[in-house]
This record gives sequence, C-alpha cells and structure tokens, in this order.
Amino acid sequence: MEKTFLMLKPDAVQRKMIGRLVQRFEDKGFELLGAKLTRMTMKQAEIHYAEHAGKPFYGELIDFITSGPVFAMVWQGEQAIAMSRTMMGKTNPLEAAPGTIRGDYATDKGLNVIHGSDSPESAEREIANMFEPGELLPSGPPIASRSNGLHIDASGNIQLQHPPS
Repeated sequence: MEKTFLMLKPDAVQRKMIGRLVQRFEDKGFELLGAKLTRMTMKQAEIHYAEHAGKPFYGELIDFITSGPVFAMVWQGEQAIAMSRTMMGKTNPLEAAPGTIRGDYATDKGLNVIHGSDSPESAEREIANMFEPGELLPSGPPIASRSNGLHIDASGNIQLQHPPS
C-alpha cells in the first residue's frame, strides 16, 4: 500500500470544501491515516516549495499557502499517488477535465484547490514536513473490508454481510 500527502489549500478551506473533497478519496477506498487543519509556517512553506525557489512566482506561492488555513492529509491506498493525481486533474484548471477536483472547483492556476504528492519521495518529504510521527495512525488493513465480510453503514454501524470463509 502506498502513502500520499494531500493538502487542501487556503482557497478550498475558505470555500468550505473540506468535507466534499475528503469524501471523494474515501469513496475511492483510500484509508485516511492523518489529517489536520493548520496554518503552514513560513519554514514549512519554504520546504514545501523548495523546488520553486528563485522562480518568478515563488513569492506568490509562499504568500498564498501561508495566507490562511490548509487541510493537510495523509492517505494510503493502492497506487495512491497516481490515482489521487488523476482525481485532482491538471494543475491549470482550464486544462483539467470535468469530474476532476480542479476541473470542478478550481478558479485559476494559482487558486487550484489542492496539492498532491507526485512521487513516493515527495510524499515522504511532504508528510515529514507537516506531520509528527505520532500524529499518524499505523498503516494496515482497514477494519471493515469485503474480504472479512464487515460493512460500515452510513450511520457508522458495523454489520456482518456474510460469514467469513
């Protein structure tokens, strides 16, 4: 199982989009290992965007990401990085397909709602930048799965669907 770091940016938090965007990842079967609503410090922002240091838009990136709260998350799932990037859509919302997060919700290239890791190495770095080890749940098989016959309904009740083999 692969881990990825996803972050809802200040524009998504301000527009009260956290619940509906988290739901998309839950619906894909990802397991949430950690999440927090926080403000990125200047140091965290500089680490996060280190690859863009010196570029003309670097200052705007730092100003925007530190302008308000972000919702930082660590998810686990099969091909979590590739699948989440497909779900997010292209960085420029004008190029993002309808049905993707950016295609549906982003307003421009700068206000593109969400960030997601692009490799296992960046996921590891981004997770370490935003979370302490004790803030994440241990990874492992989900409590309820098709293989063990358990189902969690909309009310949170656990039901046995069929006897396990």
